[in-house]
Amino acid sequence: MGTDDAWSATVEKKSRGLLDGSNLYRRLRVCRDDGRPMTVRVGREVWDDVSVGDRLVKAAGEPPRRA
Repeated sequence: MGTDDAWSATVEKKSRGLLDGSNLYRRLRVCRDDGRPMTVRVGREVWDDVSVGDRLVKAAGEPPRRA
């Protein structure tokens, strides 16, 4: 998925980790409305704002946000 894609989805899982040993990456496993699963990297604000079961929307050219 590129930054110009638009989609909406439901959060299935939250995870984070130090994949390169120095930067904390926050990821959400989501299920898009068309049924396709995907993993999305998000910033701290979105990470803190959403819980499993919440809806996310992403407009073209913008970061994902809570619906």
